Amino acid sequence: LSIRRQRQMCIRDSFTPTQVLKGEAPQNKTFRIGGLVKVGSLQRNGSDVSFVVTDTAQDIPVRYSGLLPDLFKEGKGVVAQGHLGENGVMTAKEVLAKHDENYMPPEAQHALDQAAQARAAQSVKP
Repeated sequence: LSIRRQRQMCIRDSFTPTQVLKGEAPQNKTFRIGGLVKVGSLQRNGSDVSFVVTDTAQDIPVRYSGLLPDLFKEGKGVVAQGHLGENGVMTAKEVLAKHDENYMPPEAQHALDQAAQARAAQSVKP
């Protein structure tokens, strides 16, 4: 595969916080993490922002420098694209939020669905 194609494939991949913590996200490469902005996690310091992405099972802290989308809110769907540092914090280069009340980014919805399935599977284990 060409380098450009490999980069495109990597960037398209979206992972839940649970998948990231299991080591399923690419190391030293750009990827997307999808979930909800954890309520109470948003902190602003000028244009520097930190928040936590959760799939309701696991959390990943995110740092971002820049303007957040107008519809970015705690408790709402978000997709952050960037690199995961050795400290477990994602440094995002881009942050996407839902664009109306009835829409959630597919990556975020997928993350929440996977977390719900994982919780359901754990509750049925004897």
